[in-house]
Amino acid sequence: MALKYVNEIDLSGKNVIVRFDFNVPLSKDGSGQITDTTRVDRALPTIKYILENGCRKLIMMSHLGRPKGEFKPEFSFEPVAKYLAKKLEEEVLLTESCTDQGIKTMLKINDQKIILLQNLRFHKEETKCETNFAKLLASYGDVYINDAFGTSHRKHASTYEIVRYFNKNEIAGGFILKKEIEALSKITENPQTPFVGIIGGAKVSDKIKIIDRLLVNVDKLIIGGAMAYPFLKAKGHNIGKSLCSDEDVSLARLILTGTKAAKLKLPVDHVVSTSPNENAEIVNGRDVPENKMGLDIGPKTVNQFKECLVGAKTVLWNGPMGFFEKENFSKGTFAIANALAELNAFTLVGGGDSVSAIKKSGISDKISHISTGGGASLEFIESGTLPCIQALKFGIE
Repeated sequence: MALKYVNEIDLSGKNVIVRFDFNVPLSKDGSGQITDTTRVDRALPTIKYILENGCRKLIMMSHLGRPKGEFKPEFSFEPVAKYLAKKLEEEVLLTESCTDQGIKTMLKINDQKIILLQNLRFHKEETKCETNFAKLLASYGDVYINDAFGTSHRKHASTYEIVRYFNKNEIAGGFILKKEIEALSKITENPQTPFVGIIGGAKVSDKIKIIDRLLVNVDKLIIGGAMAYPFLKAKGHNIGKSLCSDEDVSLARLILTGTKAAKLKLPVDHVVSTSPNENAEIVNGRDVPENKMGLDIGPKTVNQFKECLVGAKTVLWNGPMGFFEKENFSKGTFAIANALAELNAFTLVGGGDSVSAIKKSGISDKISHISTGGGASLEFIESGTLPCIQALKFGIE
């Protein structure tokens, strides 16, 4: 069964409740300023489509941060409400809570069209996927839209259980969901070859499933960043003080003894230091000195990884090549980013650190798709779908 999208259902005269991902970063100086509006900006096409196609009310909901089921003013949606009002040039009414008795009154007022529910995670019932909480949220709308791809791998009340209270012709995905599914399907369904995967980040255990899945489909799998050190240690190399756990070494050893291990491409030299705050030096070889830690891939590795990308037609990148937040250890990550920008290929970048690196490198517009959901995009690649997408397609029994 094909997933319906917001432009395929009747919105005229309806109260439309939409789950977005407005989990934006806020400044830490107490001013409440949004430091990166990307997630709200990407939601604007869905918001504007609903407003322009005859809805009676638009009720928006999302989570922000991890307030752990209680009200915390630093996680209030007030900055988001103000930003949306400015972008839409319309008043956006922020509720006191998701269960505020005044919401039903707001829904009856004709001149108030846009409502933003206060942070869903001020209620512990949200992450517990509590039925009565989902039923209350559903009662605010005649139509339910999920445009929160980044949280669609989690069975929460507003993303999963809520679907139970709508008919199939009253639920759909938004435009963010549509774009993500179409882009990720180019990775999961007959990707153009040569297909190269690039995996970085810290823990093998966090990405073991994606590595196993990719090794089946890719022609080459580049492993960089802290992710590389368990593999190098499993192969008998000295990794010094580099980030690594015994569990990850065991997992790496399993992968290295598999039938697809020849596809793995590991660093051949490193940029190291005694700590991220000290000066960098290059180690010409795979072994890291005992008193040093690997913090970036070295120049030989950069060249070899770039050679692996030559001629690629599909590239997936998740995880930086080093501690790129520090200039001394950013060259490897930015070199790979620039190499992607020059390819005549479908390139997909997912994961918070990878997305941040792409933005810092200034080549965002040269990447085919930058995913809004790190964990969700990885899980989609692992399984070909997500629980909340399945709920939209088939409902909940």
